[in-house]
Amino acid sequence: MKKQLLSLLAAFWMLGFSYAQNEYYFQDETFDAIIPSPKDFLGYEIGEWHTRYDRLVAYFEKLAEVSPNAELKTIGYTYQMRPLVVLVISKAEHIQNLESIRVNHLKLTDPKVDMPDVSLMPAIVNLAYSVHGNEPSGGEASILTAYWLLASKSELAAEIRENAVVMIDPAINPDGRDRHSNWANMHRGFPPVSDPLDREHNEIWPSGRVNHYWFDLNRDWLPLAHVELQTKIDWYHSWYPNVVGDFHEMGTNSTYFFEPTKAFSSENPVVPRKNYEEINSKFAAYFAKALDDIGSLYWTKEVFDNSYPGYGSTYPDIQGGLGLVFEQGSSRGHIQASQRGDITFEFTIRNQLKTSIATMEAGIREREYMHRYLREFFQTAISEANSSSIKSYVFGDTHDESKNRLFLKLLLDHRIKVFENERDINVNGKRFEKGKSYIVPTSQPQYRMVRSMFEKVTEFADSVFYDASAWTMALAYGIPYEGQSSANLGKELTELPEQSLHFPVSGKYVAYLSDWSDYFAPKFLHLLQQSGVHVETPAKTFTSKTESGEREFTAGTMIIPTGFQTMSPEELREKIQNAAEEAGVHVFGTGTGFSVSGIDLGSNNVGAVRNPKVIMLIGQGTSQYEAGEIWHLLDTKVGMPISKVDISLFGRINLYDYNTLILPSGNYSALSSAQIAHIKDWLNRGGTIISLRMASQWLQAAEITREEYLKTEESEGPSFVPFGERRDFEGAQAIGGSIYQAKLDITHPLGFGYRNGEIPVYRNSTIFFKPSKDKYQTPVRYAEDPLLGGYISKPNLEKIKQSASVLVSPVGSGRVIHFIDNPNFRGTWFGTNKLFLNAIFFGDKM
Repeated sequence: MKKQLLSLLAAFWMLGFSYAQNEYYFQDETFDAIIPSPKDFLGYEIGEWHTRYDRLVAYFEKLAEVSPNAELKTIGYTYQMRPLVVLVISKAEHIQNLESIRVNHLKLTDPKVDMPDVSLMPAIVNLAYSVHGNEPSGGEASILTAYWLLASKSELAAEIRENAVVMIDPAINPDGRDRHSNWANMHRGFPPVSDPLDREHNEIWPSGRVNHYWFDLNRDWLPLAHVELQTKIDWYHSWYPNVVGDFHEMGTNSTYFFEPTKAFSSENPVVPRKNYEEINSKFAAYFAKALDDIGSLYWTKEVFDNSYPGYGSTYPDIQGGLGLVFEQGSSRGHIQASQRGDITFEFTIRNQLKTSIATMEAGIREREYMHRYLREFFQTAISEANSSSIKSYVFGDTHDESKNRLFLKLLLDHRIKVFENERDINVNGKRFEKGKSYIVPTSQPQYRMVRSMFEKVTEFADSVFYDASAWTMALAYGIPYEGQSSANLGKELTELPEQSLHFPVSGKYVAYLSDWSDYFAPKFLHLLQQSGVHVETPAKTFTSKTESGEREFTAGTMIIPTGFQTMSPEELREKIQNAAEEAGVHVFGTGTGFSVSGIDLGSNNVGAVRNPKVIMLIGQGTSQYEAGEIWHLLDTKVGMPISKVDISLFGRINLYDYNTLILPSGNYSALSSAQIAHIKDWLNRGGTIISLRMASQWLQAAEITREEYLKTEESEGPSFVPFGERRDFEGAQAIGGSIYQAKLDITHPLGFGYRNGEIPVYRNSTIFFKPSKDKYQTPVRYAEDPLLGGYISKPNLEKIKQSASVLVSPVGSGRVIHFIDNPNFRGTWFGTNKLFLNAIFFGDKM
């Protein structure tokens, strides 16, 4: 009896203690003492420290252990093997029947299935935090939100548990979050320092915003370049949440932003107007009340972009749900001075907590409405498709099976229905072969995603874009495609078709041959070089008699002569076959060096392929995004290690240990005159520099290269613009991200492997170089009418027409390859990756 009394007293003491510690975040609420509070578990009040991700997950594990109303699911892992988790909270009955709830909810997405009774269905609410790791208030708010929803004895918490299934992503980007958490914690002062110049508020490069490969994951919902979003999208399509909260931070001097965004200008063209004009307004009222109740200021209907489908707040809008972006003015640490006084970490967390609770409340109050909207969304997708003149898109690259498969996987990952093309067809002058092309019908529930993948949009309501204004993924992949007025469908593909690779039967061969046109040809080449195989490449096309008949091979083809190897024919064959299977490429054998047509295998137009020794300068002043894109490309698509060296360590570099230096866009003014002299000497002796965007400007300023900028008239534009219109005017002059048709010289080493002299390129800068004075060294220049997708002002469009996309500057025996347009943008520009890889493998042949 005494023991029971002590336990009861302890419970009452814990109840009172929980009340006291949560006064700032929760006013006038009591909590169930069975649920451990964050402080009880972590040992500190939320906001005192930045919570490490492993401790956050451990707390969620504890919640799932002690409460029948919670279940923790691990849905994947990051590159650094941190678990990607979702904490599911609802009433116990729902937790026990999640699968039946999910299956019933998915009926709303299929117009062919009878409408279920939405009055009996819980709202599906997804709260997603910290996709940017250095926007930490969201992750801390996720802890408090989960605690409140499970432990609060309020009527609202009970009502949410009764009428919703709430799914909490505590951090979409755990790797970046821990990078920033460790930074903020290790530099915290006692007392904390609010000076914005203090080291705590200024991370070193790379910032916690980005993931392991230094990518912004809030741009990856569409391209799916990374495991975090590949996992997230797979989970998303297993549930189709009604409401998705996407919690961010912005500049310290700002207050709080929630939707609606700026009408028309910031909205995606495929999303129904009802989403923006009706639903957003419904939900905004809940957020305004929540922040009004605690006296926090906010703003709406301005600036923030909701157009790009790759945002966490836009993708749900194209899936029949409501995506909501929340932006909190950041403390970027524990406390920071702002124009309104010191902003504390606790203050930022509380605002995110209040809008999190408001999102759940709105989700249950508008539950039936949002269920009906989900069904309506997919019904109208079919009706809109049926009224469109385009009934299907056909795509396929006859010579690049790997790229076809990559694009096919993207479509299937987004649950877009794809069918085999069972006949040879010609559409608008393009040939699509049976077995090497596919058809995407427009009449399908994912019609709006189909549009996002294939449509070219060039007309907009506004001229100011926060980010990209073009995202046509078929152009990014450089895949031939066309719209059709019919849809002749073959077999539907629900997974990638099994790949059948050609490899020659055993025999006596003069050489093995593999076409450079395949996307993974560079991976095959690297594997061969790593295994000690000698490889050569031709500068011209030839037709060879192979064991499977006559075949044409273009410039860049991998020629593996059997007579110049340091291994036995059996060992050589085994290494080639292993590399071909790993890379997924076709290999052919020929018994003669005498070609049917074109150059012979021993021609002077055939030369050895050098083994690249690549170094990339990174660090403060350079673009973490571009550096990450290059690292990610070489890691995941080639399997090639790359030395990533901080600019501050350049004095320790002997460039003669390398043959290729990569300079991502950035400012390299930290390099001394002696170090610049070292670069010049190395270049003169045969080195290759690959520079992107602003790096080319620095090379000009350092007088390493002497190309010419495209001059513009100073009198361009009006002499006066009203001060209040300055942002819109200046924004219209920027090139935030758009797609252009360019002309490619496929005889130039940068063009090896391409079969088409036209190529889409992505531009997001206003850097304009004239074509090279050397008439042979502008391998990529713009077409006469270049705009394919996105916004650009008329003056900038005229400049583009006169400028180079890629040019080569000979420097002594070396060369600088300037990429004015980014060939690796967001890890998804597969159509131009080969240009960059050609610069690495064939730089010495220019």
